[in-house]
Amino acid sequence: MAGTTLSMLADQIGQIHAQTQRAAAQQINYWLTVRNWLIGWRIAEYEQGGSDRAAYGERLLPELARQLRGVKGLAVQRLYDCRTFYREYPTILQTVSGELQRAGLSDAASLLARPTAAQNDLPGIAPTLLLTRLSFSHFLELLALDRPLQRAFYEVQTVKNNWSVRELKRAINSALYERTGLSTDKAAVLAGHAGAQPLVVVDVVKNPYVLEFLGLEERANYSESDLETAIIAHLQTFLVELGRGFCFEARQKRITFDNEHYFIDLVFYHRILKCHVLVDLKIGAFSHADAGQMNVYLNYYREQEMTEGDNPPVGLILCAQKNDTLVRYATTGMAEQLFVSKYQVNLPSEAELQALVREEQERLSNWA
Repeated sequence: MAGTTLSMLADQIGQIHAQTQRAAAQQINYWLTVRNWLIGWRIAEYEQGGSDRAAYGERLLPELARQLRGVKGLAVQRLYDCRTFYREYPTILQTVSGELQRAGLSDAASLLARPTAAQNDLPGIAPTLLLTRLSFSHFLELLALDRPLQRAFYEVQTVKNNWSVRELKRAINSALYERTGLSTDKAAVLAGHAGAQPLVVVDVVKNPYVLEFLGLEERANYSESDLETAIIAHLQTFLVELGRGFCFEARQKRITFDNEHYFIDLVFYHRILKCHVLVDLKIGAFSHADAGQMNVYLNYYREQEMTEGDNPPVGLILCAQKNDTLVRYATTGMAEQLFVSKYQVNLPSEAELQALVREEQERLSNWA
């Protein structure tokens, strides 16, 4: 490459780095999607021919999730998603048997030799192209659409315009399919959502599904500022050392609804109160939205995490505003007077929590 300047060489190496990063990210998304399709296939196969399937009935997937607790990312809702994915996209792996063979998935490759149900008679995107261009998060958004023609429309537009998951959601939420159908100038409507957006590697790395698939931890600093992270770490230590029955369970606990992720800053189990204690820190003033979000967390834990003998969960919302730290207890479901009195004795007082947050803020300010 005679005549190449050093700056040109640096540009070329930078391009190589960016291109290979994108290729690696696409491969992660590809195999995550393949895995989820195969899980859906295995579940469907078991439901049709498992020797003990009748013993579980409707409890099959919850029981399966319980036995898979050691595998990250395979909670009961994800198993339902995988089964739906297989059912709605039965032909998606028809052209990749060679890759499955090379990856050591010979049983899955042999499956592809069998006849599969037709997905639909609509002209659409080839299964291989869908698999290589869309992430599993894209598919989750598409699976929420009931009408085949509507889904096919968004498949085509997503691949054609290289939409991110956010762009796909924006198109669906703005009824692009319906508006395009009603408009006489369809090209003009579609143009408003066009525009290629290349894969951003950092979004792949932060994707909770990818982190689970690769066996990586979701670190707090993926979603929290330095201030929030420092206060949460201090709060975790403070509550455990308080000696009133707090047993640490999780930090940045993720719960997911319809492909939207929410993170509870800290989760404890209180052995005296016999309930979960959920702690959420907000930088800024308390608002009704904070209470609403905590209520969602409490309802989730009440339905999904409570076991026999547990009391309803308790929520603590700490609003860390430098001049006016507010602390709010969300005590939904605590109607029994005896439990309320135990709660008042065993949880830290509002003054203690105020002092804790202010102390940490001052320490960080002095350090800065």
